[in-house]
Amino acid sequence: MRAIDEEGKNLGELALEDAFRIAEEQRLDVIEIAPNANPPVVKIMDFGKFKYTEAKREREHHPHEHVSEVKAVRIGFKTGRHDLERQAKLADGFLGEGHKVKVDMVLRGREKALRDFARGRFQEFLALIPNAALEAGGIKSIPQGLTAIIKRTA
Repeated sequence: MRAIDEEGKNLGELALEDAFRIAEEQRLDVIEIAPNANPPVVKIMDFGKFKYTEAKREREHHPHEHVSEVKAVRIGFKTGRHDLERQAKLADGFLGEGHKVKVDMVLRGREKALRDFARGRFQEFLALIPNAALEAGGIKSIPQGLTAIIKRTA
């Protein structure tokens, strides 16, 4: 089997017992690097250091990918224009960061009887958000009011 020392210098072909002896003298470990090679390749080094470098190489090879979250914005039936614009700006910021935004309109008491009017107010709010599109489900009616998930358009 072919042996490599800690600095990467080729020690040539050695018997397994010789590799173990050299490793024991240097207080290191024998790690099989390429078992399918002909002859197999072993490296004489500290196993903890080997695991650390392998993990580091894996982290560099697969950097963290941006995970999209669903952020939430709540508006009310009687929410004023300025507050709607502020919430629309907040939602647009979330969309700019690459997130989806769940918009909830909470209806209380007798407001629930005016769902058609509330749906119009909901659509007015969505019109305030530039470059936003509804997800496939559209505006859904739930017991508490209306909800929709929006995403960034290209």
